[in-house]
Amino acid sequence: MSPITEVEGRRLALSNLEKVLFPETGTTKGELLHYVATTAGALLAHVHDRPMSFLRFPDGVGGEVFFTKNPPPGKPVWVKTVEVSRSEGATARQVVVGDLSTLMWAANLVVEFHVPQWRVGSEGVADRMVFDLDPGEPAGMAECCEVALWLRARLESDGFGVWVKTSGSKGLHVLVPVEPTASERVTAYAKEVAKEAEAVLPGVVVARMARAARVGRVFVDFSQNSASKTTAAAYSVRARRGATVSTPVTWEEVEDPSRELAFGLDDVVGRLELYGDLLGPLLNPNRARGVPGVG
Repeated sequence: MSPITEVEGRRLALSNLEKVLFPETGTTKGELLHYVATTAGALLAHVHDRPMSFLRFPDGVGGEVFFTKNPPPGKPVWVKTVEVSRSEGATARQVVVGDLSTLMWAANLVVEFHVPQWRVGSEGVADRMVFDLDPGEPAGMAECCEVALWLRARLESDGFGVWVKTSGSKGLHVLVPVEPTASERVTAYAKEVAKEAEAVLPGVVVARMARAARVGRVFVDFSQNSASKTTAAAYSVRARRGATVSTPVTWEEVEDPSRELAFGLDDVVGRLELYGDLLGPLLNPNRARGVPGVG
């Protein structure tokens, strides 16, 4: 029988707490749930009012992994959902994780948390912009840092504040708060900046999707600004070896080539105690700036 716990007055059955989900580190499901509960304040802030998509890996990183936008089976009646547009005029419901009990229910399903750049009630109107830096071997984190620093300077020249986190996989996410702007316009601007990065750093950057073009270069993926796309949330554990987390970092860390910029559960808890939420400024509307015209 699964142990029953009470979170915010709601009863949750937490299952298979001793199951090892990350063989490389021996991290169990119970340890994963403890991490989520410990970092919930920061994690909830970055998924607040955003429809959630889930990348599930219930049997750990060596098992089946699947991505879903639909509410998982067995959803309790108290879990909030909202209607979201899908292709060709269709709609469907998605979960909104807005409180600790919903967060722990979702985490018990063993998931990565993915959210769009817009909020509930403003579908397709972004309040932040993201560049996903994805290195193609033999390029790695050092090249991602070089590209992130170039993007920071370029975006600051247009008046933006710029923050950064690890993807929790191989690369970095560069994040910018923007005044509410149609996702199409944000995507168009981000595409222009990515193409400019490729022109300035041709041996390091590629702005095209084709995998053959990515070998040895960093793909600057601007497409996650599309209204239909999502990005791994800050503080989300990733389905990767080592139980890595999408972790906010300082620009000083990005500037230091000796840093590996890969963080696990315990690292992130310690970093929150040391730094607080380094991405907190993203949530401040006073930091947002308008997106320049394109073309």
